[in-house]
Amino acid sequence: MIQTGLIQSAHDDLVTDISYDFYGLRLATCSLDQRIKVWQLDESNGTWSVEDEWKAHDAAVSRLSWAHPEFGTILASASFDRTVKIWEQTSFVSAGDVQLNGSTPVQQVSGSGSSSRWAERAVLVDARGTVRAVEFAPHHFGLKLATISSDNQLRIYECLEQSSLATWQLSEEVDVTTLPSMSSPSSHSVAFATPTQTSATLDGASASLVAQALQQSQVPFQPRPGMGNREADGGWCISWCKERYWGEVVAAGCGISGTIKVIQVSPSRRPTTLLTLDPTPTGALRLTEGSVGAAPSSENEAPTPYAITSVAWAPSCGRSYHLIATGGRDGHVRIWRVKPAEDTDDTEGEGEPKWTGTIVADFDHHKSAVGRVEWNITGTVLSSAGNDGRVRLWKATIGNVWRPAGSIGVEQSEDSPDADATMEDNTGAD
Repeated sequence: MIQTGLIQSAHDDLVTDISYDFYGLRLATCSLDQRIKVWQLDESNGTWSVEDEWKAHDAAVSRLSWAHPEFGTILASASFDRTVKIWEQTSFVSAGDVQLNGSTPVQQVSGSGSSSRWAERAVLVDARGTVRAVEFAPHHFGLKLATISSDNQLRIYECLEQSSLATWQLSEEVDVTTLPSMSSPSSHSVAFATPTQTSATLDGASASLVAQALQQSQVPFQPRPGMGNREADGGWCISWCKERYWGEVVAAGCGISGTIKVIQVSPSRRPTTLLTLDPTPTGALRLTEGSVGAAPSSENEAPTPYAITSVAWAPSCGRSYHLIATGGRDGHVRIWRVKPAEDTDDTEGEGEPKWTGTIVADFDHHKSAVGRVEWNITGTVLSSAGNDGRVRLWKATIGNVWRPAGSIGVEQSEDSPDADATMEDNTGAD
């Protein structure tokens, strides 16, 4: 059974992001109205009430991220005003107290009767485009965060003064589109297979990208969904690898390339691309019989690069491989099975071992752009939200075959207080 709740009129404009804290008892939301709201869950009746609210930026707020509670109650917000701000919840102080962070005052909470305030601790202004995503690193790497903006730059920041949160060092700044591979171009090993057969591997994705570039340069540009205005139709997203063993690894996508790069961030050397996840490297991907998902309608149909709007790296929970989910403007939700390099791998004299990726599920049930994908805490259930007005759930069944697990309609009828929720049988065909 899917249980749902509804927060009526959460903001005065479109809600752009929501983020649960570590314990799932508080919820931060942001909106085009430039405001951030923090909601508290009443566990006795399952309702949410506003705990804090304030104007955070001078333009639309695009993304929010909570830091691990071991660092305190800290929020990071990204905005179309090209800044990232660090906020910390503090106890109530009198109006005559000194201002924090130089000249920026503590934000006054309004309308909730709360005894807390959110202090603006730092403003990161390095972006030369609208900041589209921000995410704190896993806590075992320290107080770090990653951002990506429409200038295609992935930036990694590290807090140098955790007591005040005022000093953040820009430790890495790389252009995702031009980031080199770890070794030779063929090190990008991308595979495609059915959900029950994950042994097929196709190398040479970089060659297909060259072919796509040549094809696009020879064919006059035709406006298509997902390939119009760069700011409006592009997608910029990031997600950290949750596993400590592999070091600091980030999955990042930018622009309208339709690809995700798995990037290794190391203090001892420049970031490198471990793997490029490209859903159509051969130009006409076809999933074999028995697979779940959609394929191009014609073998001669050229691949259309749609922006990837969201990427989510699943918690590993003891698995020997990783799961990475993506959602795009083409309406597809894809799940990748990513296998890290091993020292025993056959490198064929090419240097370092290679990471490999396999598509294990490809769904187009939304029939419209997918705005967000997110995993549950164990990495066993994936949720996706699309422009069709539904939140859809996906779950692996026997044999690791991914199937729809239900959906929730977010539009409410006037006489219905609850969302339209449906469950689907995981054992049958979708």
